[in-house]
Amino acid sequence: MDYRAYWHKQTAQEPLFPQLEWSRPENKQFAGKLLIIGGSAHGFAAPAEAFAESAVAGIGTAHALLPASIQKIVGIIIGGADFAPSTPSGSFSQKALAELLAHAAWADHVLFAGDLGRNSETAILLEKFLQKSAAPTTLTKDAIDYITSAPQSVLQRPQTTLVLSLSQLQRLATAVRFEKAITFRMDMLRLVEWLHDFTTRYTPHIIVRHGDTTYVAVNGQVSTTKKTSKQGIWRLKTATHAAVWYTQNPSKPFDALTTAVLQAKI
Repeated sequence: MDYRAYWHKQTAQEPLFPQLEWSRPENKQFAGKLLIIGGSAHGFAAPAEAFAESAVAGIGTAHALLPASIQKIVGIIIGGADFAPSTPSGSFSQKALAELLAHAAWADHVLFAGDLGRNSETAILLEKFLQKSAAPTTLTKDAIDYITSAPQSVLQRPQTTLVLSLSQLQRLATAVRFEKAITFRMDMLRLVEWLHDFTTRYTPHIIVRHGDTTYVAVNGQVSTTKKTSKQGIWRLKTATHAAVWYTQNPSKPFDALTTAVLQAKI
């Protein structure tokens, strides 16, 4: 297929889907419910930042679910957070599955924000959640590291978005034995073609940055957006905006994620 049929270029001056911004819900009651999951005894900045950024992104209601190991520390920082069973080392334990599924049933979208720590129980928990829950889900930061070890949990899972670094995307492609290699030396056209092929084969939506460009790939369609700021930290902010825009436009994932990249001002 000619790349011109699936490659769409966006700039701050020429957004691809301006109608999405014009039609955003004005009432918070209709702006969606987002569940943010993350944190461990070794860090909780990611869910805290995602919780704050979700308000900037325009979510109606955000709720955080954190491991019980940090309840005394975080309870006053993230208002109204709930806590699920944790391991002795402070990460989510397998016993937290019921709480995760119950909270996900309330939400319109689930964001695994990161800082989950490195724990085999948490890995099993995340895999089981992705298998048992049908909730639209976005994963970023070290949540991605867990799924590269168990890629079957997301390969054909619908309504799943991965916001990841190029090195994480390399590991995922290697784990699934994708026949086309992805490298840091790829030019823009080659990476667009690679993302087209990968998301035609597999279900997850991909958001990745290479150089000064952010790429969004959904069902073979690819958009590219040049950086609009000088900040280097981009994944968590992008993932939060992606989750919010997807929540508000569930039938238009490509349009929503492409717009989120621009609105995040990364």
